[in-house]
Order: sequence, then C-alpha cells, then structure tokens
Amino acid sequence: MAKKDRKTEHVSETPATQLLKAHQVPFTGHPYDYVEHGGTAESARQLGFDEHQVVKTLVMQDQDARPLIVLMHGDCKVSTKNLARQIGAKSVEPCTPEVAQRHSGYLVGGTSPFGTRREMPVYIEESILQLPRIAINGGRRGFLVQIDPQACVQLLGARPVQCALTESA
Repeated sequence: MAKKDRKTEHVSETPATQLLKAHQVPFTGHPYDYVEHGGTAESARQLGFDEHQVVKTLVMQDQDARPLIVLMHGDCKVSTKNLARQIGAKSVEPCTPEVAQRHSGYLVGGTSPFGTRREMPVYIEESILQLPRIAINGGRRGFLVQIDPQACVQLLGARPVQCALTESA
C-alpha cells in the first residue's frame, strides 16, 4: 500500500478544530507522522517549523490538585517555581498522563488547549504572544494547527506568565 501524502490527507474534526471554526479563528492544519516521545522536536522537524514556534500544551496541577494548562515554547521547559509564584500557588507540578487525559479529554501527545473536556485556567509564556504565528496541537496525535497566538488569549482567556527555562538549563 502506498504511503499517504500528508499534505493532502484529510484530518477529521476534533473538539479543538470545532471550537476554532465556531469562533471563526483562521487556522491551517498540519498533519505529521506521530512518533511516541518525539515531542515538539519531531513535529517541528517533520513539518519544517522552528521548534520555538511549536507550542506544547501541558496539563499541570497546583498543591490542591486543581488542574491548569500551561502553553510553552517547544524548546523550553516550565519553571514550576516561577509559575507557582506568579499564579499565587504554593506549588505546581505536571499531572500524570492519566489525570491529564481525564481533565483534558485528549491523549497525551495530542492535547490541545482548545475544546478541553473540563474548563481550566490557561497560562501562556509571555514571549509566545510576540510571535506572528504558532503551531499548537489540534486535538489529535500527529496534528498541529497554525494560528495567531492572540487566539489563545481571546478564546481561552490565557494569562501571560514568565516561566520559561531553555531546555539546556
């Protein structure tokens, strides 16, 4: 069987793309071959994007196990100490994959901040908002959407924070 051409492949709708369409947010879909533990480096490589512009959606929780979403550059990590301080929490930590899936409704590796099962506060690394366009998960493993980063603020009420650490840190 011939390999599918990813550029012309149809990707069915997800809760994320339905929400973007319902709010008339312009986006372009970018399917790629999902690689387990490949992360943003793999999707950026396959799609020819700068990994700094590929934004990962991280489901975390505070000290009381209240979930929240952090949007971070693909080539950076989250300083949970800095994040906790800025949002007025004692501590913040990543959720386990099972808990993240329960809150978001998405499989880890396919988590979008749009169309989550449960409404959660969203925090966005401030410097992401300076980019002209970002690529962010479209609600399925192996599928990114390119959008204006301001859509995260307008649709999700994402609050800017400064908590990025470069991957080498």
